[in-house]
Amino acid sequence: MEPGSTEGGAEETLLKNNPTNLPHKVILKHGQELEEEQEELAEHQPLEQEDLNFERWKRRPLPKRTLHQKIDDLKKYLWNAETNEFMGRSGKSWSLILLFYAALYLFLAAMFGGCIFCLMWSISPYHPTYNDRVMPPGMTMAPHLEGHDIAFNASDRKSWKKYARSMDEYLRPYNDAAQERKNVPCTQDRYFMQDHIEESAERKACQFKRSWLGECSGLHDPHYGYSLGKPCILLRMNRILGYLPGQGKPINVTCGVKKGSPDALGEVQFFPKSIFDLKYYPYYGKLRHVNYSSPVVAVRFARLQYDTPIHVQCKLNGKGIINDSPTDRYLGSVTFSLEVGA
Repeated sequence: MEPGSTEGGAEETLLKNNPTNLPHKVILKHGQELEEEQEELAEHQPLEQEDLNFERWKRRPLPKRTLHQKIDDLKKYLWNAETNEFMGRSGKSWSLILLFYAALYLFLAAMFGGCIFCLMWSISPYHPTYNDRVMPPGMTMAPHLEGHDIAFNASDRKSWKKYARSMDEYLRPYNDAAQERKNVPCTQDRYFMQDHIEESAERKACQFKRSWLGECSGLHDPHYGYSLGKPCILLRMNRILGYLPGQGKPINVTCGVKKGSPDALGEVQFFPKSIFDLKYYPYYGKLRHVNYSSPVVAVRFARLQYDTPIHVQCKLNGKGIINDSPTDRYLGSVTFSLEVGA
């Protein structure tokens, strides 16, 4: 018997007797053995064509649901009878959520109320807490309809009627009867100080009657000179709480041509005077100076040149007054265009 066959027979006998204890091996001819791990074999195996087909890995679309199914799902979401849940939550869960948000918003409301209380407690309703940087007053005018432009024809009633109506509305609070009923007559030429009385007490205000405006009062000429080509305007200094203008001397008003021919302006008349009397100051605010009427200076342009457009500037003049600010054209002055046609 050949040795090779004896060895082969013995090896076959060992394989049959111990099949489970032997590692995975490949038995070659001539008795050579090659042992390899299954993982390495799998790792080096080429990909099949089916593995390269990525369409099979895409998510399949869900089947379309009918309207009836959607309605059933909505009903189940609103109320699930099996679990006794409303909108996906049980009664205990809803109670905890509502309790949390109630406590949260109650805390926020209490904090906001506390802040408002501290704020209102620390400030006065009658005067500002800090009043150390008061700007000088500005000036406003009437009529003020289409910006600061006044253009009309004296013979055309429709062109100036709106200006006369605006003047009427502006001067209504200055009617003599209303002033005599609400305010007191004042004759002094000094500030009307009322700081000695209680802080919350109502302050008295000096009368300023409409009849004092003469030709610009609308009592003698209801058209305020517009029908005659001699229009009137009204100037008023802005109110500033506690402000004492002029430092003891009245503030006066001047008007001149800013752009255009100086001769086109002609004669300028002021009613009742070209000053703001000191007796109308200081102003104590709307809570205490309930019936306060700001003094007014009426300006009448008696001899305007027809069909000559000009720009007129009226300015406040006095101590502490600024009327040439490059950034605020209403600070201490007012500028408007004026054109009158025959």
